[in-house]
Amino acid sequence: MNKKITIAGLGWLGNAFASTLLSLGYTVKGSVTDTAKAQEMTRRGVAAYPIVLTETGVTGKIDTLLSDTDVLAIMIPPGLRRNTGANYALKMAHFLHEIENAAIKKVILISSTSVYDDAQGEVTEKDIPKPQSNAAKQLYDVEQIFFNTSAFETTIVRFGGLFGGSRNPVRFLAGRKGLSNGNAPVNMIHREDCIGILLSIIQKNAFGHIFNAVAPQHPTKREYYTAQAEKLDLTAPQYDEEGDVVFKKVDSTSVYDVLGYEFKVAL
Repeated sequence: MNKKITIAGLGWLGNAFASTLLSLGYTVKGSVTDTAKAQEMTRRGVAAYPIVLTETGVTGKIDTLLSDTDVLAIMIPPGLRRNTGANYALKMAHFLHEIENAAIKKVILISSTSVYDDAQGEVTEKDIPKPQSNAAKQLYDVEQIFFNTSAFETTIVRFGGLFGGSRNPVRFLAGRKGLSNGNAPVNMIHREDCIGILLSIIQKNAFGHIFNAVAPQHPTKREYYTAQAEKLDLTAPQYDEEGDVVFKKVDSTSVYDVLGYEFKVAL
């Protein structure tokens, strides 16, 4: 039984995942970025430790965090969109070394569908990502070093665009004009389905797999964000008219074939 779960990264998703696991009787601990957050999580029943990954190593009580763990779920945000020049792959290589030393045998690594290039068209888990940007290349490099280690079994989960609760990407697009690629399909997933898929991986002991985790519906960006703006009473974003569409449409075949999971929240 995989009943002792450690979550590296108790953020927007990790926090909600921890709450679900606690409600089901799992023992949960995890990492945060500062002492105040650690104290708050510990009051909620999740033993939390301030852990920081740097390009020179890992600081904090990493041995305590990783000890007595059946499954480690890694949800540490890469922070690559901020263009700080940070070397995410190097940070994660240091973390990998710590995990190997801790003798953990099962790891879930949260990645992103951004490892697929925007021009790859229709892709499933059988298609090899062709990342072009530095951020995407680093994500894919991290996937490779974790998936290919012999020290433990890794399952990679590539989430699409995340939404749920108060989080909705249309808030960042509302009122904007001159946006491109409005006829490209969206690749989104609700937090409830993120948690459902992660829980299914643990319960079915589905390690050594790669899962694309994206809702089966793929409306166009124009259709989806216009509808979302209307729901939230926001000004819909405006897309330019265009000819040929550059797109990727990410499908989740392994979620059905391996896990037998059915998505709960439709787009």
